[in-house]
Amino acid sequence: MKIKIFILLGLLFLVAGWASAYDDGDFQVWNTDVEEFNIGKDSKIALEQEFRWGDNVDQFYYHHYDAGFFHNLKKYLTIGGGYRQIYELKKGKFKAEDAPYLVMSLLWDIAGVSFDDRSRIEYRHFAYQADSGRYRNKITMKLPWKFTRINIQPYFSDEGLFSLGGTNMFNQNRLAAGLGASLAKNLKAEIYYMLQSTRNPGDWVDANVLGTKLKVVF
Repeated sequence: MKIKIFILLGLLFLVAGWASAYDDGDFQVWNTDVEEFNIGKDSKIALEQEFRWGDNVDQFYYHHYDAGFFHNLKKYLTIGGGYRQIYELKKGKFKAEDAPYLVMSLLWDIAGVSFDDRSRIEYRHFAYQADSGRYRNKITMKLPWKFTRINIQPYFSDEGLFSLGGTNMFNQNRLAAGLGASLAKNLKAEIYYMLQSTRNPGDWVDANVLGTKLKVVF
């Protein structure tokens, strides 16, 4: 079992090493904290905060605060919506973005492997530029292996981001591999590597992200 864990960790950081070979690859650290409140059997409220450091972790450039409501219509279907307040550093100042959103997730299992296909539509309101819309599709695959008493479980995900209207609709992709664990009954944690590819005028720019996520369930 220990050998399997070392192999998984080795694959995770080998992928990170390949991505780091890009000349334009910036190293970033993202931290996400989530608090979930169950409402009955099939509904929950989720609060989320995320903080990002870029320029080889030398500059704090992004933070957001999110509140959402989610409901399981069926075993395989979840719907929800919420509001996200975003602050991103642009030209030396943090600029605000308001982003209400709607979410629908399809869930299924194949041979013990769990899949989550999430579709998300956002309306992006800015005070300093024209408003816009965005569609995001994220597919997450959790492998059927769990290790140690804290149930360490490997997963992979890929998310495409598409602007609604205008040119260059497909403008960002996030490919990730990580490990999730249950630290306690109501406390879960994740660590992951993500290759974020963003379309700039005429080119794609990559960022190598080391991310952590902590979730408390009430």
